[in-house]
Amino acid sequence: MSIHAVKRSQSHLAWDNSIPPALHVASGDTVTFDCLDASNGQITPASTASTLASLTLTSLDQVNGPVFVAGAEPGDTLRVDVLEVRVAEWGWSAVIPGFGLLADEFPVPALKIWSLPPEDMPVRAEGQGRYAWFDERRGIRIPLRPFAGEMGVAPGKAGAHSTIPPYKTGGNVDTRHLTEGSVLYLPVEVDGALFSIGDGHAAQGDGEVCGTAIETPMKVTVRLTVVKDKPYVKTPHFISRSPHPSDEQFYTTTGVDSDIREATRAAVRHMIEFLETEYGLSRVEAYMLCSVAGDLRMHEVVDMPNYVIGFMLPKSIFTKG
Repeated sequence: MSIHAVKRSQSHLAWDNSIPPALHVASGDTVTFDCLDASNGQITPASTASTLASLTLTSLDQVNGPVFVAGAEPGDTLRVDVLEVRVAEWGWSAVIPGFGLLADEFPVPALKIWSLPPEDMPVRAEGQGRYAWFDERRGIRIPLRPFAGEMGVAPGKAGAHSTIPPYKTGGNVDTRHLTEGSVLYLPVEVDGALFSIGDGHAAQGDGEVCGTAIETPMKVTVRLTVVKDKPYVKTPHFISRSPHPSDEQFYTTTGVDSDIREATRAAVRHMIEFLETEYGLSRVEAYMLCSVAGDLRMHEVVDMPNYVIGFMLPKSIFTKG
């Protein structure tokens, strides 16, 4: 087994099988990627909400790579073992006009700069590990469970494909469960697979409802292995642990509608109203908190014509009664 590295400068802004590999590795090799945050360095710890107006949107969600894995052929599967994820000591969350589940209701830009604890911060006695304060005065803290929002391989279809959406070959899957110790399986469509990664998140709720998590630069180490006996992997598959303790309790709001998107929007809207009323958050603060800590769940999808979508927020993030 060999260990390799991909630099910050070795990045690209599209999934495109014509992009030359930044690195060639053997199956089973380990690669460490040094990645900027999803803003591609446009947002810094000194940024304010006014910075969002000057963002070059076409530069967002860059990924590092691609890495050519010897022996990978169309029809194979690329196994990605997530060995280590290390984030910076700062991050950001934002409401960016035009992005997010309730974009039409939040047209004004907002930015939160987070202070993230160093990697050597000791684990607390109650076992919660590292966390960042969303609002220390109100006693709201967020457990840090870092992961890469973007992990994927090049599509077989020629041309440049945006890094913003997810695809059957991976990409912006934004799956909070793909933390250290998880295993991701991706369907290979081109020789060498051409794996890339990026979009560091220190924490995120399922659904990432306002369009951002705790975005942060990261260094992530993965092991890339070609698998020949999993032809059923035609979309991303993964093995992971639950992001919550087994005894976790949740505040849950629901949305009910015949349109699944409207049911989802209603579930989030109701949680925002709950947080405004019960915890005194502003509407935009509540929207951001939902995006970094809450989970969307499909509670009922069989009794037509309506869907029931739940929005679950762990009670443990609130440290004051």
